[in-house]
This record gives sequence, C-alpha cells and structure tokens, in this order.
Amino acid sequence: MESDDFDLQDFLPYLLNQAAEASSLAFQQVYKDRYGMLRTEWRVLFHLGIYGRMTAREIGQRSKMHKTKISRAVQKLADRRFLTRRPDDDDRRLEWLDLTSQGRAAYRDLREIAMRYDAGLSDKLTARENAVLRQALRKLAQDR
Repeated sequence: MESDDFDLQDFLPYLLNQAAEASSLAFQQVYKDRYGMLRTEWRVLFHLGIYGRMTAREIGQRSKMHKTKISRAVQKLADRRFLTRRPDDDDRRLEWLDLTSQGRAAYRDLREIAMRYDAGLSDKLTARENAVLRQALRKLAQDR
C-alpha cells in the first residue's frame, strides 16, 4: 500500500464535524429526554422562540436546514401542540408558524439550559479563544 500523507484528523471539515458532535451530544440528550425532540425540532422551536412568527421558508433560510426536514419538524411540533400553523390570508401556499404557550414554555426552559451549556463550553477556552472561535465559525458559516 502506498503512503498517504493526507491527515484526516487535521482536515478542517472533519475537525468541525467532530467538534460539533462532541459539543452538542450532552445538550442533545436534554431536549431529547425532556421533550422527545430531535435536532431539527429544537432548532425550529428556537427560531420561533427567538424571532417570533415565521414561515417554514424563513426558518430554512436562517437555519440552512432542508425544507423536508423543517416540514417534518413542524408537523411533529404541531402534533405535540408546541406550535400552531395558520395559512396566509393572501397567499395560501404560505403558512405562518407560532409557538403555543406550551411551546413558549419549552423554549424558555431549553433556552436557560442552552445558555448554561454554552457557558460551560466557553469555560474550556480563554476569552480570546472563545471570541476568535465564534468569529471564525460565523465567517465559515456565511460561505455556504
């Protein structure tokens, strides 16, 4: 077998994926155990919690999630009464999504846990490393 000098462990997409998986596993367990949610569902919940009433299309543009995944997440959240769906008065192809009181309570609960979790991850880095990492990740996320 010929020698290969490609270092997978130092390949940036691989490193980003490894860091994302490692950093999200414990938080994933929280929203799964507390609310039976999958990753796409908590992301839809958080978009509605932060930005308020939105369409699935708007969530897709902000989150960069595929529309099929958003559609499934919206259906599951609606089934569990975390959100409501209302057709647009002028364009029946559009559907407005809003959190219910139950959805807002779940969002507030998970937001508090997420803030503590984020602080715990940040504590592993210096203030400078934390700022540089967040800036670099935002820059990379914009290039998609």
